[in-house]
Amino acid sequence: MSKANEHKKIIVNNRKARHDYFLDDFLEVGLVLKGTEIKSLRRGEASLDDSYIVFKNGEAFILNMYIAPYDKGNIFNHEPRRTRKLLMHKHEIRKFAQKVKEKGFAIIPVELYLTGGRAKLTIALGKGKKLYDKRESIKAKDDARNIEKALKSKMKEVK
Repeated sequence: MSKANEHKKIIVNNRKARHDYFLDDFLEVGLVLKGTEIKSLRRGEASLDDSYIVFKNGEAFILNMYIAPYDKGNIFNHEPRRTRKLLMHKHEIRKFAQKVKEKGFAIIPVELYLTGGRAKLTIALGKGKKLYDKRESIKAKDDARNIEKALKSKMKEVK
């Protein structure tokens, strides 16, 4: 199957990450999941709020990611906020782990989606925004929204 034919079903988008961090260096990684977790993800029951990525012994793990328990999972159900392993190449792990050691950088999960029957996670290198940076980005969004409204009202007047 080619990349153009694959459908991407977005499950969770971490909008707060774009507000709190300057995001750079995006990467798609796989997740090691249990059967009930993937079934719950297909139903769209997940959250990336307050989740983050750590590196231990040359491996990457996501902590605090919430996947709701599967309602028909009985005794084989999973722990909702368990630590899950990420599937990354060694050189990618080394590169991101080196960046995390620098001051102010963190690895942030940005988006969780299904593609080709597999769960994928987009992660990014994030540098925390200061309060004045957040104000500037809010002001830029408001300005863009006001310009768009003005253009729409002008177009209606022309017609």
